[in-house]
Amino acid sequence: MHRRTLLLINGEPHIAQRFAIDWIKLGPGGRPAHDDRSRNENWNGYGEDVLAVADGTVIATKDGIPDNVPLTEKRAVPITLDTLGGNLVILDIGNGRYATYAHLIPQSLRFSVGAKVRRGQVLGRLGNSGNSDAPHLHFHITDGASAFASEGVPYVFETMQFRGNVASLEKLIGDEPWIPRSGTVVRRNEIPLDAAVVRFP
Repeated sequence: MHRRTLLLINGEPHIAQRFAIDWIKLGPGGRPAHDDRSRNENWNGYGEDVLAVADGTVIATKDGIPDNVPLTEKRAVPITLDTLGGNLVILDIGNGRYATYAHLIPQSLRFSVGAKVRRGQVLGRLGNSGNSDAPHLHFHITDGASAFASEGVPYVFETMQFRGNVASLEKLIGDEPWIPRSGTVVRRNEIPLDAAVVRFP
């Protein structure tokens, strides 16, 4: 689980992903994909709009990294600190906080460095670039302007609908569907826990 991933950068240890979330969209039947899972376009989240969580300024982007073939060990490019997040956007959202959106589709980024964005604006589209096994959005907030040479900080969502938990990521990716076992519970000002299934109103 990358929330515990410690990176040594320029001789300094960092856990930028301490509160990171990998967002995977479930479709009909509680599955993340349909038909041939080796095709990115068959994953339910692939190509979905990625939205700014707050007003901010784009301070860094990375683009031009091809998507990977899902569920394979091979990556489209060698993985280095520069390519780890694939195509990405970093927003300065104020008060010393920075939001990173990683693994986007190449050439889907909507803004360049210096652009001012508003909460809810589309930043790019969810993809499978960088160090990614399957289409998903990696999101985290840090206390520094670097996606990885900084420290992860906690954050909350104003409101979300908690639907239950998946048994494990491995089982979900292995085509074991998520089956809801309880009703929807509205959660406010929380961060989803590992393996949680949530919906946003």
